[in-house]
Amino acid sequence: MQVSVGFLAVACVLSALRAGEADELQYPPSRIAVVGAGIGGSSAAYFLRQKYGKHIQIDVFEKGEVGGRLATVDMEGHQYEAGGSIVHPLNLHMKTFVKELGLPVKSPGDSRLGIYNGEELVFHESDWFLINLLKMLWNYGFNFLRMYMWVEDMLDKFMRIYRYQTFDYSFSSTESLLHAMGGNDFSTKLNVTIEETMHKAGFSQKFVDDIVSATMRVNYCQGVDINGFVGAVSLSCLDSGLWAVEGGNKLVCSGLIYASKAQLIQGTVTSVQEKVRPMKSGGTVKLYELSYESSTGPQMEMYDIVIIATPLSKGVSDIKFVDFNPPIQNFKNYQQVVATFVHGQINASFFGCAQPCDLSDVLTTNNRKLFFNSIGAVSPVKSEAKSSKPVNHKVWKIFSVEPLAKDQLNLLFESYHAVSVKNWLAYPQYNPPEKMPPIILHDRIYYLNSIELAASAMEMSAISAKNIALLSHHRWYRKTDRIDQEDLTERLKSEL
Repeated sequence: MQVSVGFLAVACVLSALRAGEADELQYPPSRIAVVGAGIGGSSAAYFLRQKYGKHIQIDVFEKGEVGGRLATVDMEGHQYEAGGSIVHPLNLHMKTFVKELGLPVKSPGDSRLGIYNGEELVFHESDWFLINLLKMLWNYGFNFLRMYMWVEDMLDKFMRIYRYQTFDYSFSSTESLLHAMGGNDFSTKLNVTIEETMHKAGFSQKFVDDIVSATMRVNYCQGVDINGFVGAVSLSCLDSGLWAVEGGNKLVCSGLIYASKAQLIQGTVTSVQEKVRPMKSGGTVKLYELSYESSTGPQMEMYDIVIIATPLSKGVSDIKFVDFNPPIQNFKNYQQVVATFVHGQINASFFGCAQPCDLSDVLTTNNRKLFFNSIGAVSPVKSEAKSSKPVNHKVWKIFSVEPLAKDQLNLLFESYHAVSVKNWLAYPQYNPPEKMPPIILHDRIYYLNSIELAASAMEMSAISAKNIALLSHHRWYRKTDRIDQEDLTERLKSEL
């Protein structure tokens, strides 16, 4: 009898401990909303499913086409990348996505690069590697070599995030995430321009004016006054081994949503409001009421967690956050980018290039007289047999900040017979020092696109998506030991 009493006493203690544990862990969430089906929203759905398991309902809202700013345009029956077009070989999330989804990839074709300053080509690539090397040394000394070493050092620090996320560590702000990767180096880069950053690192003014400026103008349609971190990300695109998805990069988004078993809801989210609802077991629970417009009219759904995966910027999304204190408002404006696709014969004399001109990509330096940022020959997203036509008769993609007038097209082309235009609000208008928007907009509302104020890229969105999947899970279950931990590099060495 004494044994039974003792057993019961132990059982009571264990029951009490379990009850306390249950209070600590709370009940599991049942519904999560993701607003936006671009690379950020689709990868968020994928990572949320991995973290929360198969029983949770995930709804992805999209007002347009799946893919967001990963989109294609049609030109004479062929599709061409109009948004994010290339992926770096060290972008491990994107590499994992295409592997898991079984998507084939392709490498960009060979190109001949020229840099145009509005009057002449200040740099012009040759077919011969040795000649290009001599040109680079003559014009820029060892700046190219130093740049590759400088970018490699940045990428070494950047790669730490994959290890942190593998061990389920998350960050409650973009600043803390970047600091965990690169310490004060990354934090400092956010607050100075890429021009100041390159000068401090010892690069020549000519190199900054020609190479760095041209790279910023083609990748972000902005100059060397953007922040040093996004500038370094931009320069990494000069690396070798870049790739794209066969059939279009947007296939990653549709594949991730399918793999996540999320429900795709075609509709425009109009507002989010916190509501208190009674529970069957007694008491109340706080949920988020998400209102949206669909083809059948206004609709409303309730969610435990809401993830905003679209820029909260005027002209991009007009979501109203009702009765939140402090109020949730729009953040920084986004840069207009116009992508103009032209099938025609390029006017080589405009660039001072002798016919036949072997240039297939022309970048530009910062000259206010120039009405375009770059022009380059592009291939369809689906690989085809090589055309027998000369490069001048290919489809060309022109980036500019304003739509091109007919007389401007006539300057760039001797003749053309097809034009297609895609107008974007593509990336934030970078102007350091940068103030990052919060990741946590409210108790259980998360802003995935906060990271774009540091740098806008496919992989940055995927990193933010996984961080928010981890962060929302840890905060729901109060696992504070996995949030904003310091000295993770040393900690992980000891854990291993």
